[in-house]
Amino acid sequence: MKRKIILTADGSKTIQIEDWEEQYHSKHGAVQEAYHVFITHGLRLFANRKISLLEIGFGTGLNALITLLEATKLNLKIDYVGIEAFPVSMEEVAELGYCAQLDCMEEQGEFQKMHESPWEEPCPITDGFVLTKQKKDFLEVGDKNLFNLIYFDAFGARVQPELWTEQIFSKMYDALQQQGVLVTYAAKGSVRRAMQAVGFTVERLPGPPGKREMLRATKN
Repeated sequence: MKRKIILTADGSKTIQIEDWEEQYHSKHGAVQEAYHVFITHGLRLFANRKISLLEIGFGTGLNALITLLEATKLNLKIDYVGIEAFPVSMEEVAELGYCAQLDCMEEQGEFQKMHESPWEEPCPITDGFVLTKQKKDFLEVGDKNLFNLIYFDAFGARVQPELWTEQIFSKMYDALQQQGVLVTYAAKGSVRRAMQAVGFTVERLPGPPGKREMLRATKN
């Protein structure tokens, strides 16, 4: 499918799948959405500890980059697993310019290392951040009681409804430890009900720019 780089409302860039009219991040602000959904309502719950984190949709690496930046502030050590079936190219990564946008050019080397690291192997990015990228379909996730936090950042249900079903959320529930948390930008009623059906306790929270609500699910 044809992809192109577009500018979002907060001045940051993202990738658009033209055939689907779907973006990797919100066109209302890629960076704003990432911070609001995954950091404010996810990562900040786990300050001052060591955690395992699963990202469903590694994509551009933006969520991993901002997690790396925030980990130092939050005194976090993170084992980060990013799953992606269709990796972006290094040319696309360079054009997105996230380190310049985030004013963190000193971390450019670490961000480059994230994308250049081999698949299926743990790669220390910093002393407190180890990245393992897995190239596979999201339905292949089979981990049990492993993760503290899941960033669920798949393409929307409008274009990939199969990724927002009880089947997939059952896998996410199994992958989390007790009291583990899943956060996503999505807020559809069908998504919330699928999460609840597999055992999650689900909260509706204020959404990022352009969205009224988002969801946070906890494994009790």
